[in-house]
Amino acid sequence: MEVLSGNGAGIFEALNGKIYGNGTQTLILSHGFGTDQSVWHYLIPYLACYFKVVVFDLVFAPNVKPNLYDPVKYSNFDGYAADLVNLLDELELDKTIYMGHSMSAMIGCIAAVKRPELFQHLILLGGSPRYLNDTGYDGGFSKAGIEGLFDAMSKNYSAWVPGFAPTAVLADDCAAIAEFEDTLGRINPKVALAVAKTVFLSDLRGVLPKVLVPCTIIQAKIDPVAPTFVAHYMKRNLGAPATVKILKTKGHLPQLTAYPLLLKVLKKALPARVPILV
Repeated sequence: MEVLSGNGAGIFEALNGKIYGNGTQTLILSHGFGTDQSVWHYLIPYLACYFKVVVFDLVFAPNVKPNLYDPVKYSNFDGYAADLVNLLDELELDKTIYMGHSMSAMIGCIAAVKRPELFQHLILLGGSPRYLNDTGYDGGFSKAGIEGLFDAMSKNYSAWVPGFAPTAVLADDCAAIAEFEDTLGRINPKVALAVAKTVFLSDLRGVLPKVLVPCTIIQAKIDPVAPTFVAHYMKRNLGAPATVKILKTKGHLPQLTAYPLLLKVLKKALPARVPILV
């Protein structure tokens, strides 16, 4: 696997890695498209009381050095999964609990197939193996809808961002919309379009049966990016035991808009032998 680095730094430093808390069990938090590690800021103070919490930025995030984004390496999810594996190896971590939001859900699944010993449990938050509709499969997007999204991004990215942010957040939460709009807007437009194509044109359904690490799938009841059909589809097709928890909220970023509800669900999602939130 190619090891990402910048100016001689390791991957943890290159991806702005940070560690909070000093628990014996490690919890990895990985964000989705359009955000960065700041998306977890409501959860970290609670989770760090019980875990060693590791956060980092995916390579396209606005605070990562732009020269580290390799369009060939990151043209599919394998490049991101390789970064995750390399980061865990650098920190000498294994048997971690991993929570991946949106595209990071499948990044975690791919990494767990490659190196299952690195993971004790996967928490898949608003994830999807395929966003395009297919015969008997409700991915949430038509081909025309996806092409329209790409077209809008390529023609005027700065105008597209403030339109897409409230659509994704889908909640009357001005602070959450502003946060998402800020990180999304600071991504290089060409990189953002490339990442969007990698995400929304992906079909990773074949990965699911190979995942042998226990999973918890957490999904908002109304998610404009990943409908609840996808959550149940993942449960049926994962190779490991999986449970589905549907949050009684709406929007694709519940860690910003409904974090108390998400924390309550996490109490039950975390492995029983791990100290849980009170």
